[in-house]
Amino acid sequence: MTFCIFVTAPRLAPSGVDLLAQANARVIYLQDGNSAEEVEHIMATEPVDAVISRTVALSAKAIASCPTLKVISKHGVGVSNIDVEAATARGIPVYVTPGANAQSVAEMTLGLMFAAARRIAWMDSELHAGRWSRVQDGIELQGRTLALVGFGQIGQRVAAAALAIGMQVVAFDPALAQSSNPAVRLLGSFEELLGHADVLSLHVPLNKHTRGMLGAEQIAKLPRGAIVVNTARGEVIDEAALIDALKTGQLYAAGLDTMHEEPLPACHPLTRLPNVVLTPHVGGSTPAALAGMASGAARNVLGWLQGQPADAAACVNGQVLA
Repeated sequence: MTFCIFVTAPRLAPSGVDLLAQANARVIYLQDGNSAEEVEHIMATEPVDAVISRTVALSAKAIASCPTLKVISKHGVGVSNIDVEAATARGIPVYVTPGANAQSVAEMTLGLMFAAARRIAWMDSELHAGRWSRVQDGIELQGRTLALVGFGQIGQRVAAAALAIGMQVVAFDPALAQSSNPAVRLLGSFEELLGHADVLSLHVPLNKHTRGMLGAEQIAKLPRGAIVVNTARGEVIDEAALIDALKTGQLYAAGLDTMHEEPLPACHPLTRLPNVVLTPHVGGSTPAALAGMASGAARNVLGWLQGQPADAAACVNGQVLA
């Protein structure tokens, strides 16, 4: 039997392509990686058995329009672009690839933290413009406290590196009763965490509980001159409040791999702030991470279609498995 697999992106890493080829699957790729309309058109006109979902929206309309759809796998772990409720209503499992990009995202987090603390991006731009701007007001991180919101595989890797350079690390994760690292103190609430955070790093999924979780009220509770790093989802931060805090000095700097609007417009206020380091949502997009996510997603959908489902822990709507 030939399966039809729809990849909602123009390409997939060879590790995933090879697995699909070995299964003799017919693979359809999205031509425009940002077009939700093209996704809906393909879902309505092709006999799609499975979707490997990248970043573009996989809407309720798209899911409802495809009677042959049996399984969805996210190419990564954040499913905010997938209408999971619509999939669940049809009994369609939605899988993720936990851990596949954890190291890459952790390293991006550290890169943004260092760049923000020492104003590396700004000085680099100054030298490229021919100006020898030797600012000497950077923050030394040794002895400072890194506060992690979310202490899963990414947060644990970030913590290990921060501890190695002499930082103190605290974390809040409502899913954990105790810390997996005895050197990391697990706090009881997000509000408690804020007062300790010389550097606040966000590692949470986007959902109704986390959307806008860092707003003006929460930023005001951070020590003055704190740094905020976000490699999660842009919508977990109130962007207007963040920009205001960066202008007033309540925040020393921010390192952001994700924003509310992506692609970020050239005229966006964040692009005008010298104390913001920006990257275009590529934290989990190294070749190694892309290979891991591609093969993981391919195994997820093929396993379901071939009657050998992946680990239930990788399914975000496990109720459909019962």
